[in-house]
Amino acid sequence: MKGYNFSKFDPNQNGKSRFEQLLDIFMQLLTYTNGDVGEAMQWMNELDKEYKLTQNDYGMGDFYEDLKDKGYIDEKRENGEIKITSKTEQGIRKKSLEEIFGKLKKTKQGNHNTFKPGGGDEINPETRPFQFGDTLEQIDFTNSIRNAQINHGVESFRLHEDDLEIRETDFKSQTSTVLMIDISHSMILYGEDRITPAKKVAMALSELIQTRYPKDTLDIVVFGNDAWTIEVKDLPYLQVGPYHTNTVAGVELAMDLLRKRRNPNKQIFMITDGKPTCLKVGKRYYKNSFGVDRKILNRCMSLATQCKKLKIPITTFMIASDPYLQKFVTEFTETNNGKAFFASLDKLGAFIFKDFESGKRKTVY
Repeated sequence: MKGYNFSKFDPNQNGKSRFEQLLDIFMQLLTYTNGDVGEAMQWMNELDKEYKLTQNDYGMGDFYEDLKDKGYIDEKRENGEIKITSKTEQGIRKKSLEEIFGKLKKTKQGNHNTFKPGGGDEINPETRPFQFGDTLEQIDFTNSIRNAQINHGVESFRLHEDDLEIRETDFKSQTSTVLMIDISHSMILYGEDRITPAKKVAMALSELIQTRYPKDTLDIVVFGNDAWTIEVKDLPYLQVGPYHTNTVAGVELAMDLLRKRRNPNKQIFMITDGKPTCLKVGKRYYKNSFGVDRKILNRCMSLATQCKKLKIPITTFMIASDPYLQKFVTEFTETNNGKAFFASLDKLGAFIFKDFESGKRKTVY
């Protein structure tokens, strides 16, 4: 029979068990290994050798068995294939959310607040006197009946217009967002991993919307030579391909997705590290990696103008510091009347969080 194991208190462990501490590291490694359990476990063993993560009573083999028993990984006995489960996929998204956005509680309402009171989901704690035109649903009957008792007495109960109090609700604006992620080969060039921070941001943003803004929508578009959508559950496995950067295809697909959404507020977030270098003309690819190609540039600017007419702002998060690349982003942003952030990799999540959250303070007429 297994008993209790008492050990010296370590304030840095925050009350976590040995398994939970190792699980935090394992979740981080899965993001870097694109969901490859075997590679992540090899890194765990290397880290254990270097930093002595495990103890004599709990080894890395015990941790692996616990991962299986607790439903974090699924091992196929017939072919020996090891995959992470949906529980782990959600766990990675939650870890990304905690890392970038902090801990947020789940609510049943969309929560993009505006300064305009109106019909909404969340009751405002403040009340006001009844005015002509107020609806029956807005009357706070508890306070109104109390006012009637105070003003007219309990024995001769009467409810007058002056007794009524109105409790307003805060209007909640719903938003449809398309997050575009550049997966061209340059996202891993020059010894700098740019795709992993982009994946973390996408996972955190998706978890944020699903938990705090469930009435909002989020579509994720990846673009290389072409553009296509991926599901939230596919994010941990996202990899960079041997692609050029077809920004045009990404924006066109994002526009198509947003046309189908009924929300009045629509926006595109684009994470990229470079200039557009590819365009599909008919069945062939037009490519030019040497500088900014005017043919590709003009098509990008045309789409930026179309989005402006459709009231779809494009916010570009540029994770490269080349001056001529920043010049392209600046021109693209001015054409769309959108926004641009020249963000370092470690600040990418904070920039996107700030911009996304600021949308809830806009009044929609």
